[in-house]
Amino acid sequence: MGAAAAFSAALATGVAVPGTAAATGRGRGTIPLPRAHAHNDYEHERPLFDALGHGFTSVEADIWLVDGQLLVAHDEIDLDPARTLQALYLDPLLDVVRRGHGRVYPGHRVTLQLLIDIKNTGEATYRALSRVLERYDSLFMKAIDGRTRKGPVQAVISGDRAARVPMEEERVRRAFYDGRLDDLGSSAPASFIPLISSNWTHSFTWLGVGPMPEAERRLLHDLTATARARRQRTRFWATPDLPGPEREAVWRELVAAGVDHLNTDDLPGLAAFLREIDGGR
Repeated sequence: MGAAAAFSAALATGVAVPGTAAATGRGRGTIPLPRAHAHNDYEHERPLFDALGHGFTSVEADIWLVDGQLLVAHDEIDLDPARTLQALYLDPLLDVVRRGHGRVYPGHRVTLQLLIDIKNTGEATYRALSRVLERYDSLFMKAIDGRTRKGPVQAVISGDRAARVPMEEERVRRAFYDGRLDDLGSSAPASFIPLISSNWTHSFTWLGVGPMPEAERRLLHDLTATARARRQRTRFWATPDLPGPEREAVWRELVAAGVDHLNTDDLPGLAAFLREIDGGR
C-alpha cells in the first residue's frame, strides 16, 4: 500500500491522523504522549497510523535486508516484498509531515522517534538503510560532524550491534544509535546515543506483584538519573504487557522513575493509562 492509500485508509477507518481536521482541534484532537512507544508497531492493523491515532511519539519497525530491499517483519518467515520500510513508514511519514506543515503533530513541538531494529546483516543493512534515509533527508534529525540538527523524525537504530561501525564512520548521519546499559557513562555522547534500552528482566526480578523491592527501585532511579544527566532517554522492553494490576504497577514505577518510553503492544491500554496518570506528559 502506498503512502496516499495508507493515509486514505487510516482516515476511512476513523483514525485521528495528525495534520487532518480530525486531529488538529477542529475535530477530535490527538494530543501526543511523550512516553508512549509502540513495540512491533508494524503488527497492528494500520502500521504507524494506529499509533499516531493514539498519540504515540515512538514507533518500532524491525527490518531485514533482502535482495537490496528493507522489508519489515519480526520473523523471516513473515517477510513480504510489499511491506518495505518506505511503504509502511517513510512515505506515509513524509505525507503526514507535509500535511502538518513540518510536524508530525501540528501545534506540538515533539519529535517522533522511529526505532529501527535491524534483524540481519547489521553492517550491510545499515549501509543500505543510510542510503534510503538520505532520500528522505527533510524528514530526519541529523548529526553533522557531531552537531545535531532538528527534524520532525529521529531514526534510532537498534538490533544488530554491528551497525555501530558504519554509523560511527559517517560525517553526515541521519540516524542515531540505541545504546545498552553498558553505554551509560561511556564516552559516546547523546548526539550519537540518545537512547538507552534494556531488557527489564536482565536487571529486575519484580514483575508487578506486591511492592517493588526497594533495592530495585533505587537501581531504576539511579539508571534513569544517570541517563538524564547525559541527556539520554531510557526504555525497557520485556516489561509485563497483559492488562491487569501487575502491568499498571510496573508502569507506575517507570513513570515515577522518569523512564522516557513505556513499551507496549496495547496501544489503547497505554494511551488510557498515560492520559489518566499524568495527562500524557
